[in-house]
Amino acid sequence: MMKAFFILADSGRTRLEKRDLPQPVPGPGQLLVKVHAAGLNRGEFIVGGLTKAGAAKAAGQEAAGEVVGTGQRVMGRCPGGFAEFALMEAREAIPIPAGLSWEEAASIPLTFTVVHDMLLEQGRLKAGEWLLVTGISSGVGVAALQAAKALGAKVIGTSGSAEKLARLKEHGLDLGIHTRQADFSTMVLDATSGKGANLAINTVGGSVFPEIIRALAFEGRLAIVGYVDNVLTSEVDLEAVHVKRLRIFGVSNKQRNADQRAAGVRGFVTDFLPLFSAGRIKPLLDRVFPFEELEAAKAHMESNRHAGKIVVKMGA
Repeated sequence: MMKAFFILADSGRTRLEKRDLPQPVPGPGQLLVKVHAAGLNRGEFIVGGLTKAGAAKAAGQEAAGEVVGTGQRVMGRCPGGFAEFALMEAREAIPIPAGLSWEEAASIPLTFTVVHDMLLEQGRLKAGEWLLVTGISSGVGVAALQAAKALGAKVIGTSGSAEKLARLKEHGLDLGIHTRQADFSTMVLDATSGKGANLAINTVGGSVFPEIIRALAFEGRLAIVGYVDNVLTSEVDLEAVHVKRLRIFGVSNKQRNADQRAAGVRGFVTDFLPLFSAGRIKPLLDRVFPFEELEAAKAHMESNRHAGKIVVKMGA
């Protein structure tokens, strides 16, 4: 038997429950992984997103650990990763570069494959271009900052915390805008000599959507990756989209099939894994919690006090 956490959703909230389960048995194309660390992802704890009301699901979406039987160090998408053992699709397992800890590796798979999708696969970000990230202190926001700087882009980020922006300056943030309001487009235009951002990442939601449209450059691109404000609708300035030839796209694996997810992993391995191996991207961890304190890790994430990724460490 092994220990594992489940997420239960009711009354618009989620809670965690620890259970004893049999050790999983890998099927064709799967690996059994002894989990050493697992990363938290906010979307899993939002009712109606990855977790349905009234349902109970194995908690965790990404992990790092050893393949049972071979000892290979791997990281990857790992449903049920908040457990002592979990299953990982072999073609989605990513070798962990030397020099990365289990905790650092666990912070990478989902966040940085999403960032690869946003910046390169769909966003076509080039060296010298401007990236705008709303809510930049989130795990995805920090990862986007680090990857964009490694690619030679310039980055503007918004945050309601001046302290977090100051910390991210040390990681290459070119301009931090201290605000929680939709009032940043003028500052973005000023910073970019009136041209606007070439690519924007909206981690906040509908409340800032119109302002991002105003902040985009000609032929700008906008990635929608989250909505922590719970605002799922917004007015769209169709004239601006039309005249500026804007492109708006979503970033989600929810409806991707196994082949599409595997292709995304291959793109990450080709474009980003060498950057980790060379030390050009170093995961920024906010806090590491023991496995038994997953509830406290969840509360820390929901308090919005973190800058970077929150990770749970398994065992001693």
